[in-house]
Amino acid sequence: MLFTPDTLHHEPLERASTIPSAWYVDPQMHAFDRDAVLGTSWQYVAHANQLPAPRTFLTADVAGHPIVVVRDAEGAVRAFYNVCKHRGGPLATRPCGSAKMLQCQYHGWTYRLDGSLRGVPRFDRSELFDKRDFGLTPVELAEWQGLLFVRLQPGPLPGLEALLSGIAERIAPIRLDDLQFHTRVTYDVACNWKVYVDNYLEGYHLPLVHPELCKVLDYRAYRTETFRYYSLQHSPLRDGDSPYGEEAEAAFYYFVFPNIMLNIMGDRLQMNAVVPVAPGRTLVHFDYFYADLDKPGMAEQIASDMKFSDEVQLEDIEICEHVQRGLTSPAYDQGRFSVECEAGVHHFQGLLKEAYGAATR
Repeated sequence: MLFTPDTLHHEPLERASTIPSAWYVDPQMHAFDRDAVLGTSWQYVAHANQLPAPRTFLTADVAGHPIVVVRDAEGAVRAFYNVCKHRGGPLATRPCGSAKMLQCQYHGWTYRLDGSLRGVPRFDRSELFDKRDFGLTPVELAEWQGLLFVRLQPGPLPGLEALLSGIAERIAPIRLDDLQFHTRVTYDVACNWKVYVDNYLEGYHLPLVHPELCKVLDYRAYRTETFRYYSLQHSPLRDGDSPYGEEAEAAFYYFVFPNIMLNIMGDRLQMNAVVPVAPGRTLVHFDYFYADLDKPGMAEQIASDMKFSDEVQLEDIEICEHVQRGLTSPAYDQGRFSVECEAGVHHFQGLLKEAYGAATR
């Protein structure tokens, strides 16, 4: 039995134990997390600037389901399941592009960018067939500071604005609306997605795992704050050369439940999406955005930023994969929290217990 009243009960940080190791390694948890947690929460897909003009599209995988996001002829952004209503074929197979219509790549059914069915080749002899009954299935979409999120089905989390309430005010005068997408880097990590999130949410491991990052951050002033559905780790940057550029004075590391990270330093945003693939395998997408890609010296700054980020990420991957192996050991089931350093992990695991409890009631 994966859940008991005891394991779903969330004690205060000072007395709490971490979640059971089975929640990281049991194969049943993968499908449960995908459907009950990710499938009912807001999932980041792209920045609005990645749909630069009318009649453009991009594709995404959300909680194991193919999604297509389009900007229609009038400029409105919509999302649909990337699934034809004929035999389940794909409408778009490229990561992004432009199209006046969406055409199934299997049998050629065509759909307008509002999701309505337009063309059905060689269907003249089919009886009781009404094209109005075979439009694409829409997906709820919302935009915040230029970032696009979708939600496959309603769940316990509030609307996007309420979910992210307070972040825009905290990072001001920084705004994310006009940032320009630079590139996506994806890491394939041999650990459960919750291991990766736990690791992100604490600075406890920084001195041992990330000695070079500790030279950039003022670790003595590193703090974690928790809010209803997100947490914030923040730190001033040390004086001296920084891979984040001269304009960056502080680092803001936002985690939004259940699997989204916004890493903000000056005029740069690194957006992370943690995507479960299997019980012990996770893809982590790193999307890099900058305020002005044409600014003199920007190419060098971006190269420095991405090189440093990659070094930190490889350190995280190594320790997360070690932790995943440790979680399969009979020597471990549950641990305790550092009150000083692991408030963010405790907060995440409490929200996880809420989601599990809501899904099993």
